[in-house]
Amino acid sequence: MEIILVRHGETEWNSGEVFRGRADIDLNENGRKQAALLGEYLKDTGIKAVYSSPLKRALDTARAIADNHSLKVQVSDGLNDLDFGEWEGLAVPLVRDRYGALFTEWSEHPEKVRLPGGETLDDICRRSMLVVEKIIREQKGAVALVTHRVVIKVLVCALLGLDNSHFWNIMVDTCGLTTFRYEKGHFVLIRHNDNSFLRSLNIAPLKDF
Repeated sequence: MEIILVRHGETEWNSGEVFRGRADIDLNENGRKQAALLGEYLKDTGIKAVYSSPLKRALDTARAIADNHSLKVQVSDGLNDLDFGEWEGLAVPLVRDRYGALFTEWSEHPEKVRLPGGETLDDICRRSMLVVEKIIREQKGAVALVTHRVVIKVLVCALLGLDNSHFWNIMVDTCGLTTFRYEKGHFVLIRHNDNSFLRSLNIAPLKDF
């Protein structure tokens, strides 16, 4: 089988570098265009199931995929974004000023950080891997998981057998696709951060945020 990890489309908080977390932010105009192009790009891939984070930005992206396969989106809390706690809704400069030492730790050793009032990367790993393990037991063929930047980075590390200290070594653009093939008990990375279908938008990718 194949696990297709999909990051949701762009939101205003992505472009504004505002920490999102559990805030239920809509896709912006670019994000809606990205999702439509994504759905078209994947329409002939034979996807058998589509799972999504419960947040609107992921759900709307997931529906763009599911509608082309006559599927219903299956919502999974395990794919929800990192709970950024006190950082949620704050722009990067404000977090840097208000939480200087912790922000530096997040920027250099994210695997060691518990966000104030929020989660750790290990928390993300535990709950998102439960989703992957359930899908492996219950599904066959290609399955799309529409989720968030942090979740995808953590899952890529986990599926490659890496720890979360490699978090910043992985780039995931909005609507980027990462695909793993699962065979004989192993995950094999066969595509990462594919956003080739977005070229017609002529929009430069955002920073790693």
